[in-house]
Amino acid sequence: MSDSPFSEFDPSAGSSPFSEFDGDSPAREESAAAAAPARTYTADDEVENQTGVMKCPACGANMVYDSERGKLYCEHCDTVVDVQAKTSEEQDFERLLARTNEWGAETHVFRCENCGAQEILANGEIAKKCPFCGTTNIVRTEELPGLKPNAIVPFSVTTEDAIGRVKRWAKKKLFAPRRFRKGADPEHVIGTYMPAFSFDTSADAWYSGMLGKYHYRTRRVNGRTVQERYLVTFPVRGNYSEFFDDILIQASDKIGQKSLNALQPFDTNESKEYRREYLSGYTAGQYTKDGIACWEEAKGVIHGMLRSAVLARYDYDTIVSFDLKFHCRNTTYKYLLLPVYVGHCSWKKKLYNFFVSGHNGKVTGKAPVSAFKVGIVVLLGLALIAGAVILYMWLNGLGPF
Repeated sequence: MSDSPFSEFDPSAGSSPFSEFDGDSPAREESAAAAAPARTYTADDEVENQTGVMKCPACGANMVYDSERGKLYCEHCDTVVDVQAKTSEEQDFERLLARTNEWGAETHVFRCENCGAQEILANGEIAKKCPFCGTTNIVRTEELPGLKPNAIVPFSVTTEDAIGRVKRWAKKKLFAPRRFRKGADPEHVIGTYMPAFSFDTSADAWYSGMLGKYHYRTRRVNGRTVQERYLVTFPVRGNYSEFFDDILIQASDKIGQKSLNALQPFDTNESKEYRREYLSGYTAGQYTKDGIACWEEAKGVIHGMLRSAVLARYDYDTIVSFDLKFHCRNTTYKYLLLPVYVGHCSWKKKLYNFFVSGHNGKVTGKAPVSAFKVGIVVLLGLALIAGAVILYMWLNGLGPF
C-alpha cells in the first residue's frame, strides 16, 4: 500500500472491490427465512422487500439473541442455538472510496415474515420490531443500499441490568433534585445497534512552534519585596510517529460523539463478523454519516492526540505558537454496529434521555438540575474567589491592607 490512503484508488480499475459482507451461509438462511425475492416497484415508487426472522429449529417459534448466553434463545421451548461467527476483519481503506455509499431516495416497504404485515421503514433501518406481533424483522444486507456492516459488538448486558445501572447513575447526579435521584424510573428502554466506523492508521507528524516557561524574580515595590513573573520562550521542531488503533467515530444522528465517547470502551478488536442472528430481538440502524465523513472526523481526533503527545515531550507552561501537520498510511476500517440501550426518565412532564452501553454497562445522559443546589455552589465559588483575591493582595502589599 502506498503512503496515502487515497493514492491507490483508481475508479477505472475495473470491478468494485466490494464483496458481500453478510456471512450467512445458504443453509442457515433457509433455517431463518425463505430467500428474499427480487425488488419490485409499486405505483408509488416504493421498493418492496422481505425481512428475515430467526425461527426455532425445534418448534418453529421466534428466537431472540440472549445477551447473557451469547446465543439465540427460544422463549417457547427453551432451545438454545449457537451463533457461528468469526472475529471481524479490518477492511482496506480504498473500499470506502469504491462506492458513493448513499441511500436511495425511495422508501422501503418490508413484509413481516412472522405475521405478514407490511410496514414502511425509513431509509437506514436495518432491524425493527413489527408493531402488530412484536417480532424483530431484520433487513437482508443484500437489500441495503450503500455500505454493508462488516462487524458487530453483540449485546452482553441485559435490559434489566441496564435499567438497574440507570437508577444507580441517577443517584450519583449530585445536582439533580433529591426526589429524582431516589426515584428515577427508566422508561421505554430499547436495545438498539448504533452504527459507527473505527479506523486503524499509522500517522507521521512534523511540527514546529514556540513554547514558554515562566520564571520568577524578586523586586521592591512600595518598600516591600515582591515576586515578579516573566516568560522565557524557546523554539521546538521535530518529527513524531504513532500507530492509532480503533479511532471510533459515531455514524448515526441518534447519538452524539460525546455520548459515544462516554460509553467507551467497546471491545472492537474482538468484534464479530456481522450476522443477522445478533440483531434478533433488537432494533438497528444504518449510518446517516458515511465512512468518508467519519474519516474526516477521525483525522481531527488524530491531530489532537498527536498534538498532545508531542507537547507532552516538553517542559513548558504556555504555548506561544504551535503548528503540526501529519500524514496517514496503512489505513484500515471497520463498519460496526455497537450495542446501546436507549431510554428516558420523566421529571415534571419533561423527558431526560440516557444511553447505556450494551457491552460494558456505562451510562451517560441528561438529568434535571436543581436550581437551589446550583445557586448554593455558585455562592460558595464566588466566596472562595473573593477570599483568594484578598489573600493575594495582602501577600503582595496591594490594596488597603
